[in-house]
Amino acid sequence: MEFANKEYLFLLLLTIPYIIWYVMFRKKTEPTIRMADTAAFVKAPRSWRVWLMPVQPVLRLLAFVLLVLALARPQTHNSSETRSVEGIDIMLVVDVSTSMLTKDLEPNRILAARKVASEFISDRPDDNIGLTIFGGEAFTQCPMTLDHHALLSMLGGLDTEFILKNLVENGSTAIGMGLASALARLKDSKAKSRIVILLTDGTNNVGDITPMKAAEIAKNLGVRVYTVGVGTNGTALTPAALVNGEIQYLRLPVEIDTETLQQIAAMTDGKFYRATNNEELSQIYSEIDKLEKSKIDVQKFTRNNDVFQYFVLAALAALLLELLLRIIVFRRIP
Repeated sequence: MEFANKEYLFLLLLTIPYIIWYVMFRKKTEPTIRMADTAAFVKAPRSWRVWLMPVQPVLRLLAFVLLVLALARPQTHNSSETRSVEGIDIMLVVDVSTSMLTKDLEPNRILAARKVASEFISDRPDDNIGLTIFGGEAFTQCPMTLDHHALLSMLGGLDTEFILKNLVENGSTAIGMGLASALARLKDSKAKSRIVILLTDGTNNVGDITPMKAAEIAKNLGVRVYTVGVGTNGTALTPAALVNGEIQYLRLPVEIDTETLQQIAAMTDGKFYRATNNEELSQIYSEIDKLEKSKIDVQKFTRNNDVFQYFVLAALAALLLELLLRIIVFRRIP
């Protein structure tokens, strides 16, 4: 509750001198009867009328306070808010070839990528987001959805065991096919803004669609592609063989086709990023999050309702009760 005319509340300061007067001087103005000896009245019980006598000044004070509050125009508010959300359609395209088990990021590339992608998804509740994965083949792991709990669950399945058990061609990387698969999901999208975030650590070496051909399709569809090349410069501990269920690692050169990734980003008005450690990878997704913001229009409606009449009625009721008590209960004999 708020008051439209707050300046009237200063009148409440007048209650202070009234209270002081009542406490200090009221008894001196009350009518009295002179008695030769009051000892007989010492143990006399006090009637209910005596107990009720302080009620009169309290009622008068209450009526004054209520009238001042009424003058200050108390108001209640009814407010409503309308949100118009124009989300962005996003496809995450993640490389899941065996090289993503390389340990130059902690604990390895795929788990580091999964972590930052999960944070990215959690920060964008109003966007349709989907997931495409690729190695030697490409397929949509999760179509675009607002059910981010389901999406995060599927993203959580991308781990070391998944890469080792579910890929037919572990040594192959079909970047063009991965991008094309994501574009197939976006081509019928009605969203004004559509983007692909493509993360890979290798070079395209298989697939019927080349990366540049997929980039041309993205350009024609008006889809921006942000490309992320993940992996250190130089050499890193890379999976070389699987012996008795355990991965054997060798320190091998890191090969990332940064030139192609740069060309894809440039052709589609996107941006190319290079992530050589966990911190850089996290910063890249944070920057993309800032670049691609959903449009949210908020309209707020507020209606003020005057409720001074309730205070006036309460004040009149207090005055009426005080008057009835004075006439009926505390009637004075002249």
